[in-house]
Amino acid sequence: MRVIDGTSNQQLGVMPTSDAVRKARSMGLDLVEVSPNAAPPVCRIVDYGKFRYDLAKQDKDRKHSTAGKVKEIKFRVNISQHDYETKMRHAEEFLDKGYKIKVHLQFRGREMAHQDLGMKLMLRVKEDLVDMGHVDVDPKIVGKAIGMMVSPIPAAKRKRKFISEGPAYDEAENTSTEEPGFSNRLPIPDATDDEK
Repeated sequence: MRVIDGTSNQQLGVMPTSDAVRKARSMGLDLVEVSPNAAPPVCRIVDYGKFRYDLAKQDKDRKHSTAGKVKEIKFRVNISQHDYETKMRHAEEFLDKGYKIKVHLQFRGREMAHQDLGMKLMLRVKEDLVDMGHVDVDPKIVGKAIGMMVSPIPAAKRKRKFISEGPAYDEAENTSTEEPGFSNRLPIPDATDDEK
């Protein structure tokens, strides 16, 4: 069998099983078969407890990396335009980072009478995200909700539609349109005669 020293990752060569076991015992470690189907089989000289711990840790990390790949965006039938745009910005960010999106629209109470409005909203979301992702599962009514799954398209083809905008900025003069030290607050009214 081919033997590898687990501490230095150096190959010790091909040797009989008895010699490999003797070598591992002389180092105070264990002989672990890592690739039984190879020709010749590959074994490592390692601490078996640490080897098991590392395998469990890798398996746990793999599970965590796949679990976080789906993000959910929730909508309501009577969502305002500003809230809709904010949720769409978040959806585009998630798709841009490579996450899948579960779009969920929940009906409450009498909203169930307006399932057509909910379906129109979901079709609008589908249409607005066409440059960022493709729909895996079309909008479907399930109970008191409508669900849809969207996956990201390749990064080279992505084009964001809803981009967050900061304070007003004039590029020609390279200065902000707000006066320094002032914010865009409403003016304070003058005092009335009763207050004077």
